[in-house]
Amino acid sequence: MANARDALVEAAARFSFSPTARLDAELLLAHALGIERNALLLDLTRAVPDSFGPLVERRAAQEPVAYITGTRGFWTLDLKVGPGALVPRADSETLIAAALAHFGGTPPAMVLDLGTGPGTLLLALLDEWRSARGIGVDYSAEALGYALANARLCGMADRARFVRGDWAGALTGAFDCIVSNPPYIGTAEPLSPEVKDYEPAAALFAGPDGLDDYRRLAPMLRRRLAPGGAALVEIGYEQAAAVTPLLEEQGFRVVLHRDLGGRPRVLLAH
Repeated sequence: MANARDALVEAAARFSFSPTARLDAELLLAHALGIERNALLLDLTRAVPDSFGPLVERRAAQEPVAYITGTRGFWTLDLKVGPGALVPRADSETLIAAALAHFGGTPPAMVLDLGTGPGTLLLALLDEWRSARGIGVDYSAEALGYALANARLCGMADRARFVRGDWAGALTGAFDCIVSNPPYIGTAEPLSPEVKDYEPAAALFAGPDGLDDYRRLAPMLRRRLAPGGAALVEIGYEQAAAVTPLLEEQGFRVVLHRDLGGRPRVLLAH
C-alpha cells in the first residue's frame, strides 16, 4: 500500500490543470483520512485509505475540491458548500477587508448581502461585527440551504436571516452596510471546466458584457442604503471603469479597492 507521500505525488500529477495541484491532493487526502491538513503534513508515512482513489478521480474530472470535501475556508470561517452554491474565492476577502477598514470601530447595526450564496460575505462580516445582524438574499433555494446550515454551524442563526428573492425586490427598510458579489462574467467569456461544468450558471453569468446585474443593483443600493452607510460590490478586474459610473449616477462617491494581486476587485460606494 502506498504511503501518503507517494500518493500525494501521484495525485498531484493527475491535477495538472490546477495551479494548486499539490494543495488539492493534500486537502483530499486529509479529507479521506478525517484529519486536518496540518496533521497530514506532520506524518507523510501514514497509510492511504481506499476512499482516496475515488476522490482523486472526481478531482481529475475537474470537480471543485470544495464540492468533493463539502467545505471551503473563507476569512475566519469554514463554510459548507456543494452543488448549487458558488464556491467562495479568496479574492472576495478583499470586500471583507474593505468593509472592516471603512467602518473601523463603529460597526454597522444591519447588514444586507445580496446574492449571498452559502452565506459567504454576510457570515464573515457578522463574525467580525458581533453586535450586528443581517439578511442574506439569494434566488437559489440550494444556495440558501447551505447558508442556513452555515449560520447554524457558525453560531449565528440568531443574527442572520435568509430570504429567497430577486435581489432586494422583496425587502423594505434601510441597511447600514450592503455587500454583494453578483454574477459578472459575460456569457461568451471562456471558463475552465472546473467552473463552467460544476458551479451554477446563474451565479456566474450576467449578460453579454457581464454588467446586467450591476445595472439592476445600482438603483437598489441607493434605495436600501441608510444615511451614512456604505455599499460594497465585487467586480471583475477589468470592470471598474464600467461599473463606477453606474454607482456615481446614483449619487455615490466611489472608492476602488484592489486584491492581493493588485487587481481592481471591490468598489465601495457611500
